[in-house]
Amino acid sequence: MIRMFVRHSVSDFGTWKRNYDAFDRARREMGVAGDGVYQSIDDPLDVTIWHDFSSLQNAQNFARSQRLASAMEDAGVVGEPNIWFTTPPPV
Repeated sequence: MIRMFVRHSVSDFGTWKRNYDAFDRARREMGVAGDGVYQSIDDPLDVTIWHDFSSLQNAQNFARSQRLASAMEDAGVVGEPNIWFTTPPPV
């Protein structure tokens, strides 16, 4: 499993969340197997999201997709997102 984290600012959380929720089906079609949304305690416009994928390739394809870039722009993401990928350590 690969977990992709995304952190970015949004212009309005309510608008962003409605757009995020509306993009759910597209996310699933693009390989997202699970997700979560968090707001910073200090700044509710500072949002961190995680998405789970079956492979790093799927996660990278999602992160680079024009479909995602357009959805983020429509949702009111401000500036460049910070994106990183993680995997659980071996047992």
